[in-house]
Amino acid sequence: MAPRHPAPELRRKHRRARLRTLAFLSPWLVGFSVFFAYPLLATGYFSFMHYNQIEAPTFVGLRNWKYVLGQMPLFGPALWNTLWLVVVMVALRVVFGLGIGLLVTKVKSGAGLFRTLFYLPYLAPPVAATVAFVFLLNPGTGPVNEILSAIGVPAPNWFNDPTWAKPSLVLLSLWGIGDLMVIFMAALLDVPKEQYEAAELDGAGALSKFRYVTWPSITPIVMFAVVTGVVQTMQYYTQALVAGKLASGVGVGPGSSIQPGYPDHSTLTVPQLVYSLGFQNFNTGAACVLSLVLFAIAMAVTSLLMRKSAGLRTAED
Repeated sequence: MAPRHPAPELRRKHRRARLRTLAFLSPWLVGFSVFFAYPLLATGYFSFMHYNQIEAPTFVGLRNWKYVLGQMPLFGPALWNTLWLVVVMVALRVVFGLGIGLLVTKVKSGAGLFRTLFYLPYLAPPVAATVAFVFLLNPGTGPVNEILSAIGVPAPNWFNDPTWAKPSLVLLSLWGIGDLMVIFMAALLDVPKEQYEAAELDGAGALSKFRYVTWPSITPIVMFAVVTGVVQTMQYYTQALVAGKLASGVGVGPGSSIQPGYPDHSTLTVPQLVYSLGFQNFNTGAACVLSLVLFAIAMAVTSLLMRKSAGLRTAED
């Protein structure tokens, strides 16, 4: 019969195990507390306060929530633009990234050159890439419109037209598709070749092999790209703001300031509205309400996508 540990010694052993576990978890716990939990709690606190970042905050109850959800005129357009970009931009980025990944993996010669050409635009800083793209699509002097005019195609006003401003931002995002291309290439190259050979023996064509072999293998990677794309697009700020400033004729340098959303609030996103309220109008309470609304929408969409992903994997299994 094995000897029993005395109760004090057993408690000390469990205490040491808990302390060891906490020591390993401490970097994550500190990061979570400082960079997520505290900002989230502070945002919730200030959403019920009138605070201009100078005077002490004063409690105003639900006044900020009523103002943002019922009286703020730009909340509707900003939310619509953000959701439009989430749906259209994320969908097209996933489709184009997967398509280019398939193309590059099938190229027999020059694959390295193609990978480099498609990946280089992604390495450009967001501001520099946006400046270059706005220059290319400039209605008066941009080479894109000159080429379109030369071949007889009506040239849009791109970032100066409310109808074309958001599609222009989507084109900008597709220009930097290199990140998704690399992710999908890794997933495609990881599909077992034996499955393709078995499908060929069964007489499967290219579409059948993609549907029954490639797609089930890369579904988790596709869902990863969709979820991360939704989260990133919910925070879409820099490119829309820089493009609006340049298209309106305002420089990007220090001292330049305009209300975001040019032209006609067509590129206004919720993060831009949060910045405008909190740091230009010093209405911190309303900015915190907007942040919480955006956080709630992002969490709801992400949870829905994760549930759909789990159901899809279960059905495939």
